Formats: sequence, structure tokens, C-alpha cells
Amino acid sequence: MFKAVVGHSNDPDSLSAVEEVIQQCISFLAGDIPKAGIIFAAIDFEHSLILQQIYQAFPGIELIGGTTDGEISSVLEFQQDSITLMLFSSDEVEIYAGVGRKVSDDPITATKQAIEQAKAKSTAAPKLCLTHPESLTTSGVSILNGLKLALGQDVPIFGGLAGDQSRYQNTYQFFQTEVLSDSVPILLFSGAILFSHAVASGWHPIGQRSKVTKVDKNILYEIDGKPALDFYHYYLGLLPPSMEYPLAVFDQNGENFYIRAPIGYNQESGSITFFGDIPDQAVIQISEAAYEDILAASKASFMNALDNYSGTEPSAVLFFSCVARRQILGTRAQEEYQNTKLCLTGYLPACGFYSYGEIAPIEQSSQTQFHNETFVTLILGNR
Repeated sequence: MFKAVVGHSNDPDSLSAVEEVIQQCISFLAGDIPKAGIIFAAIDFEHSLILQQIYQAFPGIELIGGTTDGEISSVLEFQQDSITLMLFSSDEVEIYAGVGRKVSDDPITATKQAIEQAKAKSTAAPKLCLTHPESLTTSGVSILNGLKLALGQDVPIFGGLAGDQSRYQNTYQFFQTEVLSDSVPILLFSGAILFSHAVASGWHPIGQRSKVTKVDKNILYEIDGKPALDFYHYYLGLLPPSMEYPLAVFDQNGENFYIRAPIGYNQESGSITFFGDIPDQAVIQISEAAYEDILAASKASFMNALDNYSGTEPSAVLFFSCVARRQILGTRAQEEYQNTKLCLTGYLPACGFYSYGEIAPIEQSSQTQFHNETFVTLILGNR
């Protein structure tokens, strides 16, 4: 048995909100005891109080989570000032939490600490990892690389970076009853867990393929030996680089790509700063998307994940979408979840959030990548 339940409240009072969420979860649990959970919360709540209340209601629960740029669930759909909690109960699936601290000092050591802490509690090898790490103090790519090094390349990693409602000042991560910053909380799933996933962005590469010839992590200086700004001006004229025209960065086989969104530029150096690191010598293209393309991607992501699911009936679905998608879609952001809901004939517990970077493999058997402007679907169940 593997069961997931969801609670969601948009009550602005922290105590009232968490009490409502807990009561919803208890009702859906129908006597089952949860062993783990993941909570997504807006930045202005009293997070310590919320975690204490959850831990009091479910003693010993393996709990992680963090702050967001918008929350999603099957209870209240899309919200921007709310808390949503998904709880897992199972007698066949092991789920354990770990946390790495001061990740900006040493991402490799911090991520190893998180993985080792969770693995020490388990009796089986991990099948998948969920994470909700820091986004502002260090590179999301460096965090992911550390997790991959600690887990091995064959264990897929899913999640999204913590947000703070586009203030870009300070994000929080949750581990058990602790409210942290500059940390990497993780959940490891092992045992009879069954899962599938899919990613889609809606952006389409246009123009000719080019090569990154000078880059320092997320600051791109030259493309094809010329200033990166010249590359953008060639396609956009006088328009500055923007998240409406991100780069498609192709993987080593040159077929699949992930998205990198611009966040600023320097006129003097001709450089462009992106939300995520870009590899040196990477093959890239500028990309574009219409509103309908972006919305169609959330449906495609969900349907592809559902098609890839090999079990008879999934138990839960998690969504990780990008703050840039929410900003571009504006009032239509609520349609992202609604598009997935329309594909179902029954009820499927759902939970998710808008992040500062998404984490998932591009395909079922490929290595985990760090994404921007992408909609990730993760479906969970058991054999």
C-alpha cells in the first residue's frame, strides 16, 4: 500500500491555515499513519509555528519543504499566499529525510551530508530523490551536481528551488521542525515505489544553432566568438534579453534540450546573466513560445507522465513549475493545473509549487538536469 493525501489553505493566519491543512489531511488519511511529507508555503507565514503544529499532529514524520512563488494542489488549485501539504503513508515504501547545511560554502559536502543522513535510516537502496533546496546563495546546478555525485547517476532527482515571491532576498527550506536558509533538504524513496515523469516547456528553438565560446557559470560572455548580446540583438533587434526568449541548451547527443532564462545583461562587456549555469562549448539556440504553447506544455507534461506510468492506478502527482512561466502567463497561470485536471476521469491527489528552477531528467532514462521555464510532472504509486 502507498497512499498520499493533500491539505491546502489560503487562510492568511498561520495557525488557522495549518490547522485547516492538518484537519484536511487527517480526514483523507482515514486512520492511516503518515511516515513522510512535503510542505510548500508562501514566504510571509510563521513557518516555525506551522512546522511545529504538523510535527505535533504527526510525531516523528519525515518532513521537508520550503517557501515558494505560488502553490498548487488538487484542493485549492493555484494560489499565491497559501500553504499546501502532501503526506505519504505506506507499508511497502521507505521514505526518509536528510538535510545539508551551508550549501554555499561547499555544495559537494552539504549534498553528501543530506544523502548520507537519509540513507542511514533506510534498509534499501534509494529509487528516487525529492528536493527543495536553496536558490539564492549558490548555483542550482552545483547543488544538483552534488546530489548526483552523492546518489550516483542512476537515481533520478526531482524538485524545485525555493522561492520568495519574486523578491529575490531570502528563501527558506524546511527540515522536520527547522526553518533553514542556505540548505538542501531531501526525501529518499526506496522499496516498492513506482513512478514516472515528464517535462515540457512550450518553447521552440528558432534560428541557427550556435556554440557557447566563453562563459563563467551563469554569465554568458560569447557565442560563436562574439559578444552574447550581439547574438540576442541579431534575433531581437533593440529588444533586451528577456525570459520570453530563453536559450535552448542541447544535451550531449544534440537531440534534447533544457531551458536557460536570462535575468540581466551588461552593455559594456556584452554579457548576459542567466538563472542557471551554462556549460562551456554547449550548443544553443534562441527560443520562443506563445501563451498557448506554454499552457499546452503543462498538459503535455502531465499526459506524457501518465502514459509512462506502468502501474494500474497512480497514488499521487507532484508538479514543479517555474516562476517565469507564472509571470509570463499572469492571470492565466491557474490554467496550468486546470489543464492537467481535465485529463483525469477521477481524483488524483496533487501538490506542487512555482520555483526558481526545476529539477528532473529530460527523459525517463536520462541524467537529471536543472531547468528554467519548465513544467515537471512526477507521478507516484506502488507495485
